[in-house]
Amino acid sequence: MTSDHTPTKPLKDQYRWSAAGFVAPGVLLVAVLLYLPLLWTTAISLTEYNGLGDPEWVGLANYAEMLDDPEFLGSVLNTLLWVLGTLLVPVGIGLGIALLTWNLPGGTWLRLPFLLPYALSGIGVGVIWSFILGGDGALDQALAAFGVGETPRWLVDAPLNTVMMILATAWQGVGVNALLFTIGLQSIPREPLEAARMDGATGLRLFRSILWPMLRPLTAVVVGLSIVASLKTFDIVQGMTKGGPGRASETLALTMYKETFVNSEYGLGSAIAVFLTIVTLAASILYLRQQLSSKHEA
Repeated sequence: MTSDHTPTKPLKDQYRWSAAGFVAPGVLLVAVLLYLPLLWTTAISLTEYNGLGDPEWVGLANYAEMLDDPEFLGSVLNTLLWVLGTLLVPVGIGLGIALLTWNLPGGTWLRLPFLLPYALSGIGVGVIWSFILGGDGALDQALAAFGVGETPRWLVDAPLNTVMMILATAWQGVGVNALLFTIGLQSIPREPLEAARMDGATGLRLFRSILWPMLRPLTAVVVGLSIVASLKTFDIVQGMTKGGPGRASETLALTMYKETFVNSEYGLGSAIAVFLTIVTLAASILYLRQQLSSKHEA
């Protein structure tokens, strides 16, 4: 005997179809904007295609050419340098700013100048820092005013140019990282902090024993977003060096763009896009699995 509150089978089917109707537009949108372009890019990567005429099937030839190109391997190394630099500089400085301004009176106003550059686009940041770091730019003129003679070629010599672009990215992103870490610090309950202070924990000991373990979930999010963003770095490099001199500072995203839209090598550019997608997915999955295993061990 069924309860009055138990839905009958026709009513369950009606709920199921109603739910499917609400979900269907979102699924269709994701399929059109994400999965279909991915499948098309993968198919083009197996052909020789210049954007005109019909694609010619070449199998894995584009991937072989890509892996045999020393310039491509240089792009891979530059992208790995971006990942490392993005984790160490903007994430590390953002955490430091959050800790220093957390309990200070007016800490919000102290964090505000670091947050303002985040409103700029990557190209805008590139233009500003090209003016600062370019030949006889603002930095060189300032150093000359203090009597410094010959200065490094900030955006010409590799890998110095990549390091300077990472610092420019840090200038843009450190504020939002500081804001996220501040939100995490403000969500920590007061009781364990007060108990730790009563036990004499201050400074580095308080951070290592209480703050850092409680910030780990948020840190996992910040680091994960930073890894994905650094793997796709394009706009700042395009705005500051265009991958130069030559191709010395290219990243994978910029190499993909040049091969596709500058050299009209759509097959090779698509192969690089597929490679970048696989690397990004693999890095995200490995990082998330590592975080989950660490959480279970804890």
